[in-house]
Amino acid sequence: MPKKIHPRRDAGAKALSDATLELIAQRFRALAEPIRLKLLNTLMQGERNVTQLVEAAGTGQANVSKHLSVLKQVGMIATRRDGLVTLCSIADPSIKQLCEIMCSRLKAEHEQRAKEFEDL
Repeated sequence: MPKKIHPRRDAGAKALSDATLELIAQRFRALAEPIRLKLLNTLMQGERNVTQLVEAAGTGQANVSKHLSVLKQVGMIATRRDGLVTLCSIADPSIKQLCEIMCSRLKAEHEQRAKEFEDL
């Protein structure tokens, strides 16, 4: 009987449960909306109130509130009340790292494409 060949696995990699994969997918879906990315980018500069976030997003308060709710639901942002004002902040510092990774990757791709055009 022939020996089964198993794909080589990374020694540190673990199989993820369906529930874990769904949680990961929810977070990536939350990042798949440009307005949410704009809100996160603004919050990476520090805590902001909802009015400031509405200004930064360039859309209405109801729309910003909806997007903030999604970000809060997946644990990316935290909110707190200060009197009548709701303040928002980044709750998960790994969001900053994830954005930095993506931005540096996009920069590298852009530089590579520019080099390819120079060679034409």
